[in-house]
Amino acid sequence: MVIVSALLIAVGIFFFFAGAVGVIRFPDFYSRLHPAGMIDTMGLLLSMSGLALYILAHHGLTGPNILTAIKIILIVIFVYITSPTATHAIVDAGIRAGLAPWTKKKNGGNDDDSH
Repeated sequence: MVIVSALLIAVGIFFFFAGAVGVIRFPDFYSRLHPAGMIDTMGLLLSMSGLALYILAHHGLTGPNILTAIKIILIVIFVYITSPTATHAIVDAGIRAGLAPWTKKKNGGNDDDSH
């Protein structure tokens, strides 16, 4: 069980890293919100599930350990509820501020994004 929990935590950290790379690499505000909201939520689910499993497997199925695992799962549920709502609110604020989505420039195949 310790190996499974370590694997879940490692895959969760990979998703956090992929989300960070996506935020850096995507071209505009709206497309950057996708990895910020979606990938980080998946990374949190995997890493926190691995942490809850580790607590239950390594420290035993006693009352305080079960309560700690339940609290960790409740944190994941809270983030799953609030992350899409927060992302939607940020997108709505961008639209209301007049921020236009990125479009690919058509200049003969030379796509220079140095703006």
